[in-house]
Parts: sequence; structure tokens; C-alpha cells
Amino acid sequence: MRFLGPLVFILLLTGLAWTLVGVHVVGDVPGGWSTIAGAWAIAALPVFVLARNFTTGRYPSAATRLFLFRPFWYAQLLMLALALASSAAFLLGLPFGAGSAAGRCAVLIGAVALISIGLWGYVGSRRLVVRHITLSPPRMPRALDGLRIVQLTDLHVGPQTSRRHLARIADAARVAAGDIIAYTGDQVDDHPADIEVFASAFGTLQAPLGVYAIPGNHDVYAGWDEVRRRTETMGVRVLVNDAIGLEYKGTRFCLAGTGDPAGRQMGAAGKSAAPDVDAMFTKVPHGAFCVTLAHNPALFPALAPRADVVLSGHTHHGQFSIPSRNWSLASVFLEYAMGTYERSGSLLYVSPGTNYWGIPFRIGALPEVTVVTFRAVSQG
Repeated sequence: MRFLGPLVFILLLTGLAWTLVGVHVVGDVPGGWSTIAGAWAIAALPVFVLARNFTTGRYPSAATRLFLFRPFWYAQLLMLALALASSAAFLLGLPFGAGSAAGRCAVLIGAVALISIGLWGYVGSRRLVVRHITLSPPRMPRALDGLRIVQLTDLHVGPQTSRRHLARIADAARVAAGDIIAYTGDQVDDHPADIEVFASAFGTLQAPLGVYAIPGNHDVYAGWDEVRRRTETMGVRVLVNDAIGLEYKGTRFCLAGTGDPAGRQMGAAGKSAAPDVDAMFTKVPHGAFCVTLAHNPALFPALAPRADVVLSGHTHHGQFSIPSRNWSLASVFLEYAMGTYERSGSLLYVSPGTNYWGIPFRIGALPEVTVVTFRAVSQG
């Protein structure tokens, strides 16, 4: 019954959107309102399937996710956008006696434009890039110069994920030849069993100093304890409010990993994944150089006083960005949305993610394998 409220809300919201769009084009649709109502009912059907899966714990197949859930998101997002555009056009045209005509034009032109943008975004979701970034933390020992971490984040792997895309990611990670491979959260989409697909794609990846993972919010939603167990079965070291001492060219440093704020939202079910920054830093020797993995960059203010470098994801850069302007859709809502930040001598890098969430859509914020190379601060 706890899904009843969200279910009703989604149905009412989508029904309203389809109605607002239908008002402007009902005369152009064969069958009029009957056809529009039938189309909405078919498009809304996945809501009931989704609710059933969550209630019963049923694992959705690749076909269900590809041919039921994905069209649902495409259709509803399209209709919500058209509802807003057509309503705005109607109100603007109303003083001139052209409200209906303006609304109709907005639906027709908007549909073509939005479908074109959707296709552009789909192509972008497959354009994997390998981004090399250089970080020079002020407190880094010079002996760590050249240390390299390959960051993979927000993979959101499930049976619907393109195996070809996952293979390209794995190949890029191997070629990057990092000293460390770090999965910084949201390894899976929504279910613990998704780890099986994750393992088949990345289970053979290795690095001289180890392969590490931390929880992201979707790992928590999926059921963190089971996700963790399956991840550790792969041979990946999972860090949750934990730190480990490592050695590079004879110099010691620490790699730490936080929990995720979603753990607090989930109550008892997420307790084992909730962040505890103070507890984590008790495991870091005083004065030690520390690289911290934190899925959600909102943790950066709490980490900055004691972490030298923080690697995050989570924001996806809104899956829509203008890199030349250092702007993304996420920048509208978040303080730490994309790229590199500095605070209290600590450096944060927020990756756009290595896959996508929801629908395959990325413009500007292309999926990224991040290769972080550490360089000593120049003395001259």
C-alpha cells in the first residue's frame, strides 16, 4: 500500500499532461478523445507493472525494461514537455485571439523538436570519452607524482544495458592502466541481481593497488547489504566509512570511502550504507595524504577539512551540459555539480558518470571514463 500514493500521483500527473496536449490537437486525431485516452492508458500501463515489481520483489527482465519502462519514460517526458509548451503558447496567444492556434502549433513544432533532441541525446549516450584530468593537491608528497586512478561511476548496470557499451568501458579502463580502479557508486540500477551483469562486464578488471567500490544511492535503493555481498564476491574491496593504507613507490597514503546520504533516507534498511565521516577519518592516520571516494558531492564540505582529494559522481551533470560554459542542468540545483572544485585546500572532481540513468540521453555531458593523474605542486 505504500506505493499507492506515488502511483496515484503519477497517473494524475500524466493524465493531466495528456489532457492539456489533447485539448489542442483533439480535432486532428482520428477518434478524438477516445484515441487520446486509449493512448494514455497504454502509455501508463508500465506504472502498474513497476508497482507490482516493487511490491512483490519481482526482477524485471531486459525486455520489460527496454520495451515497457523505457517507452513509458520517453512518452511521459515528451507529453509533460508538450503540455508546458502548449499551455504557455496558448496563454501568450490568448490576448490576440490566437490561443488555440498557438497551442496547436506548439504541440506540432514541439513534438518534432523534442523527438530530434531525444535522438541527439541517444547518440550522445553512446559516445564514450576517456577524460584525462590532472590534480595537484597542495599536501601531496612529491613521491606520489604520477599516481593514477581510473574512476568509473554511475554505471547503472542492468540486463537492459548495452553489452557493447560495457565492453568499451572495460577496454578503456584496461588501456588506461590505472594504479587503482575506483567505482564511485551507482554500480547497479535498481536490483541486487543487476550485479551479475556488472560482474560479467567488469569482473576481470584489475589494478596494481586494487579495485574499490563505494555505495551510491541506487545501490542503497536496490538493497545495499545484498549488493555489497555480491560486489565483494567479485573480488572488489568495498569501502563504507572505511579507509585503507596503500603504498606507491615506497610512499604510504590512504584511500577512503564514504557511505551515501540515501542510507539515511532508507531508515533501518539503509543504516549500513549511511555516511559517517567522523568514523571514517578515525581510520586515517593523522597527517596522512588521503584520497576519498564519495558518490554524492554534497559530502564535500564535511570531507574537505581532512581529505586531500575527493572523487564523486551522482549528478550526471544533469545529462545535459555546455562544457565550454562550465554549465550543466545540474548546476541549476546543486552547488557542486560538475568538474573540479577547491575548498580548504581539498580538491573535488565530479564526474558526469560512465553510463546514463532513466533513458539513454546525454547532450554535452558525455559518458566518461575518468583517468585522474596526480602531479606534485611545482616548486618553481
